[in-house]
Amino acid sequence: MATLRDIKRSISGVKSTQKITKAMKMVSAARLSKAQENIINSRPYSRKIAEVLSQLLAVEKNYEHPFLVEKGDEKIAIIAVSSDRGLCGAFNNNIISEVERMLKEDYSEQNKNNNLSLICVGKKTNDYFNRHGYNVVQGFNGIFSDLKFDFVAQLNKQLSGKFISSEFDKIIVVYNKFTSVAQQKVTTIQLFPIKPEVSDDTLQEVNIDYIFEPDKKTIIDGLLPQYLNVQLWAVLLDSYAGELGARMTAMDMATENASEMISSLQLSFNKRRQAAITNEILEIVSGANALKGN
Repeated sequence: MATLRDIKRSISGVKSTQKITKAMKMVSAARLSKAQENIINSRPYSRKIAEVLSQLLAVEKNYEHPFLVEKGDEKIAIIAVSSDRGLCGAFNNNIISEVERMLKEDYSEQNKNNNLSLICVGKKTNDYFNRHGYNVVQGFNGIFSDLKFDFVAQLNKQLSGKFISSEFDKIIVVYNKFTSVAQQKVTTIQLFPIKPEVSDDTLQEVNIDYIFEPDKKTIIDGLLPQYLNVQLWAVLLDSYAGELGARMTAMDMATENASEMISSLQLSFNKRRQAAITNEILEIVSGANALKGN
């Protein structure tokens, strides 16, 4: 049975943990504000470049480019985006679970024939899939501590070369899309071959006769690499904001749980101390009665 000293030590330990979780929540909240601002600033450009590219491709039906070539599903690459650190709830486990589901269900044949490659962005997926013997061809750790657009440009340059050379027939990205502080949605997008989403508004604009300078094909050639970079950049921004939101939520819950645990331990301490005091009083009364009897 725990002594009063043991309970007091437990209360002190939980209070120390609570200070850490509270500090981590505050740090995540401060960083999340900047991360959300980056997402808000990037989305209009990302949306507009997709609309322009979709419209041009809809008009130029005979346009051909290596990035647009459909090559089938024989050789697949999956980019699994996670965080570098833990303590963010189910954020990383959700990505790992979705990728493993894809390996077992969607691309089981490719995985069995060793035609499925994993590219892990984030230490958590990198460590997990390497530890479990999956075919990890590239891993990137520590990029979110100083996220740079140059990383996206370099990675897309590598991926473009591997797609053009048919090392990969299709490249898919799995990541957590930031929807709110308390919610992140596991999302899958196809990076290669490029398939810009065509909105209803874009389809309506296809019939409008714009004048392009230079010509449409030259503009598409210039837009395709930018589109890829913007797409992958948006993925990393979303994932980072989602990580901070998940950690903030997890630390908030941990802080509340610590408060409940402290209250429970304090109640137990008070009961145990009251019982000890009562026993002492009984011993004193019993001793006094014994002396009277003598």
